[in-house]
Amino acid sequence: MSVPLLKIGVVLSTMAMITNWMSQTLPSLVGLNSTKLSVAPPGVPDRSTGVLPANPEESWQVYSSAQDSEGRCVCTVVAPQQTMCSRDARTKQLRQLLEKVQNMTQSIQNLDQRTQKDLQYVQRMEVQLKGLESKFKQVEESHKQNIAKQYKAIKAKMEELRPMIPVLEEYKADAKLVMQFKEEVKNLTSVLSELQEEIGAFDYEELHNRVSNLEERLRACMQKLACGKLTGISDAITIKTSGSRYGSWMTDPLAPDGDTRVWYMDGYHNNRFVREYKSMVDFMYSDNFTSHRLPHPWSGTGQVVYNGSIYFNKFQSNTIIKFDFKTATISKSGQLDYAGYNNRYHYSWGGHSDIDLMVDESGLWAVYATNQNAGNIIISKLNPSTLQVIKSYTTNHPKRSAGEAFMICGTLYVTNGYSGGTKVYYAFHTNSSTYEYIDIPLQNKYSHISMLDYNPRDRALYAWNNGHQVLYNVTLFHVIRSEEL
Repeated sequence: MSVPLLKIGVVLSTMAMITNWMSQTLPSLVGLNSTKLSVAPPGVPDRSTGVLPANPEESWQVYSSAQDSEGRCVCTVVAPQQTMCSRDARTKQLRQLLEKVQNMTQSIQNLDQRTQKDLQYVQRMEVQLKGLESKFKQVEESHKQNIAKQYKAIKAKMEELRPMIPVLEEYKADAKLVMQFKEEVKNLTSVLSELQEEIGAFDYEELHNRVSNLEERLRACMQKLACGKLTGISDAITIKTSGSRYGSWMTDPLAPDGDTRVWYMDGYHNNRFVREYKSMVDFMYSDNFTSHRLPHPWSGTGQVVYNGSIYFNKFQSNTIIKFDFKTATISKSGQLDYAGYNNRYHYSWGGHSDIDLMVDESGLWAVYATNQNAGNIIISKLNPSTLQVIKSYTTNHPKRSAGEAFMICGTLYVTNGYSGGTKVYYAFHTNSSTYEYIDIPLQNKYSHISMLDYNPRDRALYAWNNGHQVLYNVTLFHVIRSEEL
């Protein structure tokens, strides 16, 4: 608001200057050097022209005032009679004076219009300021109400978190248990050190039993830590963009330390070439690979590499083949009785995905459907050496309605689709033969997932998403119960 006010100040100053100028300078403009602005008496010579006016009617006057009641500049001129001769010097001077006054009047009118515009701007600003003041008052009045709402929201959140207190107590107990393990290992290490210096001071067999017992308990503890219930999936991490819309890629969860080879299969049928990349870095940044030719083409994208061999579904059959990369031979093959194939019980995206092979912490699995189970999913635990079915579990979930599926810690997780918005919404627990509906978002970054498998070593999901090879980190929830150890 300071700019319009400044403009008004300039206007008022300018008007005062014009008024002062008019009162002091107008006479000199027309040749009147006298300090008085009055009618010259008869017979007194006019100092500006040296002409004696014959009578008062031939003289003229100039009146000036600073402003009228509305604040506008006023200049009044009383001229001689119009019957005066046009050649008269004073008539000419008067005409010049009138022209100048008319010019000034026009300038003052323009100035007045600008002043009125500025005034209107200030008035609008005043209305806006009053509106802001009113809004500030409303905010101030509603501040207390907002605080009350926030308090209720926090209280509700605390009620949601209250059930976590027993879980935290469990974790505290687990932490205490781990500390006990640590102390026992420390004690045994000390005993072994002393034993090296003084052989025979302790019963070796008893000491060996103590070490074996502790090792077994620690292994059981680590197994429980490795497994758990899926509670979250990270955003997709794009590793590479290559291949067609469909395919599969993976690493071997039982590969030795330092072996980070990547296995890559493009397409879902009528292909038998597997690419081997030396490392994940090579896979990401180069096209250097070794090609392996399988004896038969595969069906779908459910292949897995496990302990140096690739397991795949032979094209147009319910046969599972185990191919050893080191010997380049088929080391075992077997059939999944009654399993549908050749696009009979595929995932919702199609692609001959009738039989999906998977690996988790407990071993090798096959997921498929049969007529006997009305096209619903069957989960079979396989012996990785013989390909015999160890145990099967029947579910109530239609295979064709599943987008994709993967196993974690003996639980089958199923997505609700393969394109657009995707989530994991169904879980079947083989340890209890029960199922539940869940809601875990899965970012479908490139809008078409044709392969989704879990790697227990990496604790990650490998996916083929519309020609992009992506990874997802997973979050598993687990509670160690001391009485189970």
